[in-house]
Amino acid sequence: MTPESEAALADIVTSAKDPLAVQGGGTRGIIAEGEVLSLAGLSGITLYEPGALTLVAQAGTPVAEIEAALAAENQRLAFEPMDPRALLRTGGAPTLGGVIAANVSGPRRIQGGAARDYALGVRFVDGKGEVVQNGGRVMKNVTGYDLVKLMCGAFGTLGVLTEVSLKVLPRPETEGTLLLRGLSDARAVEAMAAAMASPFEVTGAAHCATIIQDGPVTALRVEGFERSVVYRLEQLKALLARFGAEMTVGDAAMSEWIWRSVRDAELLRDVPEDIWRVCCKPSEAPGLMARSGAVSWYYDWAGGRIWVRMPVGQDLRAALGAFDGHATLVRAAPETRRALPMFHPEAPGVAKISAGLRARFDPRGILNRGLMGPVAEEVA
Repeated sequence: MTPESEAALADIVTSAKDPLAVQGGGTRGIIAEGEVLSLAGLSGITLYEPGALTLVAQAGTPVAEIEAALAAENQRLAFEPMDPRALLRTGGAPTLGGVIAANVSGPRRIQGGAARDYALGVRFVDGKGEVVQNGGRVMKNVTGYDLVKLMCGAFGTLGVLTEVSLKVLPRPETEGTLLLRGLSDARAVEAMAAAMASPFEVTGAAHCATIIQDGPVTALRVEGFERSVVYRLEQLKALLARFGAEMTVGDAAMSEWIWRSVRDAELLRDVPEDIWRVCCKPSEAPGLMARSGAVSWYYDWAGGRIWVRMPVGQDLRAALGAFDGHATLVRAAPETRRALPMFHPEAPGVAKISAGLRARFDPRGILNRGLMGPVAEEVA
């Protein structure tokens, strides 16, 4: 089913007797139980005011179309959404609704915030078929419940997004990346922490441990006016000299390539093993990987996010045990997906809140049923 309007979408949800599998561009390979409900028919930028740094678009609008419109005005999506197609071996095109529904946030999250921090307003159809609007087109908007944030990361389980209002930002004049070679995981996390705590506005911090053939590499990105970027990179070199690493600076072209690779997990796209994503405290990252049994991995978000290459069929969550964070199964064979849930099991208190939200917004349990937890009526 591919409705061409919000009203048609509401009619479909209202009359649905069986579960609906909500789909944006189909790039993430996530198919929930039920008939596919595609948002491809709800596409197009409905408002763009460069002077106000505001853009409004329908949920099925391809991200590439939005980025092209922004580039023409020398602006960008500051939260740097990932393109998962190479990693997940999928087709289609990433859409705005899919990005917001999954709260897709790239390396710049550590400095600029997540996708949810740039969503100003949403329109969506809930599980009862009712159209809901929340937020607006300005940053200050007090309307009671912050449904904008709630819909970000809900993966379509609370409602089907139809329109999103975004804050956008100017594109910086240039960028550069400081590369440190030869650091261990623990020392790299220390170096990234020192860089992030500095006043030099680092917008990306990543570390490749056992993936790069010529040894470990730690990358720190700086963006802005050219003179400022040059100055801050030199200051970072002085700050991090105590780590004893060989340091080089990548120019703008190399920097863009590095961070596109980090953003899209390109280092892992051609490997045969399962791919997991771990979010944790950066200080705990080296210890977690030491007991993970992983083939290889790399750190993003200064160690707060880890992309992990695991032997086929092995449960990373079991290997890690209890920790302050979560592990998501990103890519695996169908038999592994049947054995292991995609999302980390929720703590009992969180599960109760989640079930209550699903019961409120999707009382029939028809939207992406079972994708993020039990159907509402099955949870006490």
